[in-house]
Amino acid sequence: MAATSKRPCAKPMSITGLDHVLVGVADLESARATWQGLGFTLTPRGRHIGWGTANYCIMFEQDYIELLGIVDDSQFVNRLDEFLAAEGEGLLGLAFAADDAEQAYQDLKASNIGVQPAKELKRLLELPDGTVTPEFALVHIDSADTAGLRAFVCTHLTREMVWQPRWLRHANGAEAITGIEISAADPKATANRLARLTSGSPVPGTDGFSLTLPGDVCTLTVTAGDRAEPSLTGMTVMVPTLDLPAGHFAASGIYFTRDTFTVSVDPDDANGVALNFTLANAPA
Repeated sequence: MAATSKRPCAKPMSITGLDHVLVGVADLESARATWQGLGFTLTPRGRHIGWGTANYCIMFEQDYIELLGIVDDSQFVNRLDEFLAAEGEGLLGLAFAADDAEQAYQDLKASNIGVQPAKELKRLLELPDGTVTPEFALVHIDSADTAGLRAFVCTHLTREMVWQPRWLRHANGAEAITGIEISAADPKATANRLARLTSGSPVPGTDGFSLTLPGDVCTLTVTAGDRAEPSLTGMTVMVPTLDLPAGHFAASGIYFTRDTFTVSVDPDDANGVALNFTLANAPA
């Protein structure tokens, strides 16, 4: 795996790190059951207002995983149907975090990065004691400036509604998203393109390039692949001990592999995601 940079990242472009990663799924309720079976705690279902999509989220202290599915194909689904038809289930896109979406838009635009103006959206979160309406603002980034990957900036306007302590504890011990794996025909060009979003510096390694996002929590690792367009291929989450995911999977009859620093689940058991669990001090 590519080496990672240990030097602090600045906070350019108003991007503060990774906000969340999206997983496109064909059957949302089936995916909910799958990820619960993997030992994750999920929020109640959220429904995007005016869209035909809904989600379940897996929350950590600073970031989260969004399981995204179609619940009404007669409404706008933001090309999720195209993704599922072409790629099948799996990692769909990246959302970068920003404290101020409008400022992020201005910063990115000033750096000649193609962006759409910040747009505020809402979703209905179906809690047992009544529905609430989390609000957020998004800045979509042109695919030409993300090496073809789906990516946008997200600012949460009602953070307290979704970052609730009851949703932050997971039976498998997961605490944070620490890595996203990307496959690209030209790893260096892809890493450099993504680095423009944060003014980071890709670090070459034995099999590709790595880019540590602001906040020094999550690292994007770009390795060589034979597809023309880059694709998101895997995700790594941090755990305090490998015994937690390994013990949960063994008890649940879920196939996994384990080495000194990593427990891994097959993509077939995680809606197309190559899912890895690793220790905080694991070597890159």
